[in-house]
Amino acid sequence: MKNRSWAFLAGGLLVALLLAGVVSNYASSHPDGLDSSLLKGCTVDADDNIVGGSCPAQQARDHEFADSPLADYGVRGVQNSFVSTGLSGVLGVLVTFAIGAGGFWLLRRRGATPTGSAASTPGTTPAGGDATTPAGDDAAPSRVS
Repeated sequence: MKNRSWAFLAGGLLVALLLAGVVSNYASSHPDGLDSSLLKGCTVDADDNIVGGSCPAQQARDHEFADSPLADYGVRGVQNSFVSTGLSGVLGVLVTFAIGAGGFWLLRRRGATPTGSAASTPGTTPAGGDATTPAGDDAAPSRVS
């Protein structure tokens, strides 16, 4: 890979890490469209807890991975929410980058091997011709003396 490509890749990774580590902390904490539509018909308090009514959100339950180390956009065990959210974002970017880079590396290795009879062995000549003169109508005419 050229130096310019490495610089572009490193710059992109740096921007993604910066966005995930810092800017993600300033995302809206208000429910998105799906969350708010699931709350229609219910009465909620200031902490978004359902206190009355009837809505689909009442059947909601925790996800299977709700107790995982990176659940709820934070790192378990880190008390500072700003650091926890930023660290979770940085870890997510690094894991995603590692999986993507590994996939591209495998594809590159797989595509580098010669396939079938189309590949010629070094030092051999193509069928029907010699290595120094072209075959067919474009061949140089032979001299008769």
